[in-house]
Amino acid sequence: MFGTPIEVSGPLRAPRNMLSEQTYGDHASIHDETTAQRLGVAGAAIEGPTHFSQFDPLLAMVWGRRWFETGCLSAHFQAICTEGEETRALVTMDGPAPSRAHVRTEKTDGTVVLSGTATLGPDAGPTALDERLAKNRAPTADPVIHAGWTPGRKGAKPEHVRMAADTHMGDLYPFTLRQKLASMTEPSSWYESADTPWGRPIVPFEMVSVLAMATFGESGLTKAEPSVGLFLDLEIRMLAGPVFVDEPYILEREVVALGESRRTESAWIRTTITAETDGTPVAEVLLHQGVFKESYPHYPAGR
Repeated sequence: MFGTPIEVSGPLRAPRNMLSEQTYGDHASIHDETTAQRLGVAGAAIEGPTHFSQFDPLLAMVWGRRWFETGCLSAHFQAICTEGEETRALVTMDGPAPSRAHVRTEKTDGTVVLSGTATLGPDAGPTALDERLAKNRAPTADPVIHAGWTPGRKGAKPEHVRMAADTHMGDLYPFTLRQKLASMTEPSSWYESADTPWGRPIVPFEMVSVLAMATFGESGLTKAEPSVGLFLDLEIRMLAGPVFVDEPYILEREVVALGESRRTESAWIRTTITAETDGTPVAEVLLHQGVFKESYPHYPAGR
């Protein structure tokens, strides 16, 4: 069979920033124009998971319903996108029947916003974040902003969460699923109707990240404030999906690793999403979030 790579791409889209009103630690986030510019960023950042939606129709075309059942999107964010900029999703496969593909999102000038892998099932090989985590640079000294965090540390307790169409998802995500769907770049009837292969509406990939983070304040994983963070890497993996709308789930968290760069301290956190009704692990979210050292006024000079 031919081994010629196959590339599919979606249309240009202009994602919206729905986090301009996001707050945590009693201050604004990098999705706020003023805060972003204070940190040397061109403008208020579009939330990283927003870009994941542009891949769903492409990967559903390749893998059908299986994409929402055992698919995994694993990405490293390389450039910030601001509202008004257009982006395109591209998927490259090594042949016509893959279980693994390379993905990237580009702006119209060719700037890569994110790159990574899309895989199907548990035997598709390492993901982009598997490879990046293996190369993670551990802090050279005890963390300052993440003081007391250590790999293996668990969340304080299981957290209970449910995302109905009109559930307000809290200060971290000051909108509802219905509001998000109204502005989503790739809407689908599967997100709102029971007329799906599973007989129920499903939560879009990008909103699985929102569900996983909505109750983070209950985790006991607190960092020094005021400090401003940004997503560096994100992986959403379906174990026995989809994640359903208005279904009760339990979230359990674990710190996987800590990292450091010249400008940031960072933490890798894995959140397991389990169906409350029968205890089935449904999905996992692996988030690598950095925090700007300069945003914390008490950060030691020279670190």
